[in-house]
Amino acid sequence: MIAQPGIRRAPGGIDWTRWSAILLKPDCVLRGLVDQVLACLAEHVQVSHPRLIAATEQQVMAHYDDMLAPQVSAEFGFDVATDLRRLYVGQQVVVAIANGDNAPARLRTLIGPTDPSTADPGTIRGRFGIDSLRQARARGQLIDNLIHTSDRPGCVARDIGIWYGPTGIHLLTEEQ
Repeated sequence: MIAQPGIRRAPGGIDWTRWSAILLKPDCVLRGLVDQVLACLAEHVQVSHPRLIAATEQQVMAHYDDMLAPQVSAEFGFDVATDLRRLYVGQQVVVAIANGDNAPARLRTLIGPTDPSTADPGTIRGRFGIDSLRQARARGQLIDNLIHTSDRPGCVARDIGIWYGPTGIHLLTEEQ
């Protein structure tokens, strides 16, 4: 196959524009929405390798490393690391892998913006979300927004490594 312009391929021939990691957050699991959310996603991409796991502190802090800078806590008005521990560590999450044309961008459109109160009702956060950024800030907490997906091809390998381990990349095959 000849490489097409704009297609990012890894040394194993992986087309990163086709893959995304999915994280169904503790609020999604606790509210019993896992099957409904995965079914919504499966209408747009192939969803494989779902796993229910208890999130470890190492996984959570690696996943949200961009939010651990002191200036982020100052901006939010509370200790983000402490709230991440409260929300995630030891809590049940579901991870899965998505495959499809332009999967990261398609899934980001499907899940909607970070703040469910501003999300279109046709998105996952708009349909199932019950929190808002305003309410979360008033509580001094991070927002409950159900789901994370890798937002761009460059994040997919990182997210899969965090949630499936360093050998998780072997799960990326088109024959599922």
